[in-house]
Amino acid sequence: MKNLFNDFNPVSSKQWKQQIQFELKGADYNETLVWNSPEDIQVKPFYHKDEFVSGPTLQTKASDFRICQNIFVQDLEKSNARAIDSINRGAECIRFTIEDEKIDIAKLLQNLPLDRITIYFNLSFLSLDYIKKIEAFAKENKATIYCTLDPIGQLAKEGNWFTTKEKTNFDTLNSIATAAPNLSVISINANLYQNAGANMVQQIAYALAQANEYFNIIPNLNRPIVFEVSVGTNYFFEIAKLRSLRLLFNRIAKEYNHNHDCHIVVSPTKRNKTLYDYNVNMLRTTTECMSAILGGADVIANLPYDSLYHKDNEFGDRIARNQLLVLKHESHFDKVDNPADGSYYIESLTSQLAEKALTLFKDIEANGGFLKQLNEGIIKRKIQESADKEQELFDAGKEILLGTNKYPNKKDSMKDNLELYPFIKIKPRKTLISPIIEKRLAETLEQERLKEENKS
Repeated sequence: MKNLFNDFNPVSSKQWKQQIQFELKGADYNETLVWNSPEDIQVKPFYHKDEFVSGPTLQTKASDFRICQNIFVQDLEKSNARAIDSINRGAECIRFTIEDEKIDIAKLLQNLPLDRITIYFNLSFLSLDYIKKIEAFAKENKATIYCTLDPIGQLAKEGNWFTTKEKTNFDTLNSIATAAPNLSVISINANLYQNAGANMVQQIAYALAQANEYFNIIPNLNRPIVFEVSVGTNYFFEIAKLRSLRLLFNRIAKEYNHNHDCHIVVSPTKRNKTLYDYNVNMLRTTTECMSAILGGADVIANLPYDSLYHKDNEFGDRIARNQLLVLKHESHFDKVDNPADGSYYIESLTSQLAEKALTLFKDIEANGGFLKQLNEGIIKRKIQESADKEQELFDAGKEILLGTNKYPNKKDSMKDNLELYPFIKIKPRKTLISPIIEKRLAETLEQERLKEENKS
């Protein structure tokens, strides 16, 4: 068969630029078509192999991603029943959030197909005895279990450690790592940075600097580290962000003779989700889940479209799960490995994000490390600066959320639908440091609309 491409001469990047300059009719190429991202990355109108510099190779398997269901454990029997139902409806792993040390692990996991699913325990406490029970259960039942413990993340989010003193937290963490050699117990809550408004370079660098603290705290850390990451709607940048995180982690881990790849658990961001015109949240989470798949996420836990204002409910969970099922089994995202390979644009973004994040990571380490800068308020201040810039763009209508600051439905009413308080909750309490606060872009605008509703 004749190769049709032989009939066409290759076009160089120089020729493309000349043609573009002609079409611009005198307008400046850089001012018209090149734009700067919040990470100070210049995005060009086209990318060509003539200008492409190959970087380190990275293997990402979209075919391996697993669908996760989040379950907050309050009633043990109901949580168990909900987990079984979720598995029967397509979930491939369950993430339980547990706040009570009295929760019986065996009863919580009874009748679950532990031979083919993965369990994650998001614990709101630090307990050696509880981890020992989980370790014994996992060993006896040959279950794959991750315990996502992150004392530094607890300090960043809540302003306090799990227990009163830093040393106590790290001593307990070391004891846990020793007592549970078959469990992955270290997690990095990078969701916090994205949801608080950090740019992508900051998200990557802070997550890596936090991981570096754990490498120094726990000698011979020999189990995979879990990174919990949020992704937004900047589609190609988010793909590159996850790739950059994995690339840099492997480089840093190598210095500690840590031979495990990181385990990335992704959720859509809360920052761009809206109370009004809430169905648009489904569109946002769909593209965000696509970015997560193409970026090489190991696990994806989707965010229900109504999670801002509704309590957990079967319909919201089902829609969120079905979005991932459609992507996996009907859009066939599970059939291709390394789907981002060969894209000069994504490769270029990956390389630039990695380079900038590594520079910031080195700066953090040169100035005492992540924990020192967190205690001094530097991390919070830097995130706030990025968040303020993004908020200004949103308030000026330059960053658009459809249905909120662009084409809002003025007849949309929400005052009678609020089962949950959808805005920042300030807990008056004494803290060691000022915590990093998650805030959605649309909060102030939505509060104003609710006030108008209540007047009518």
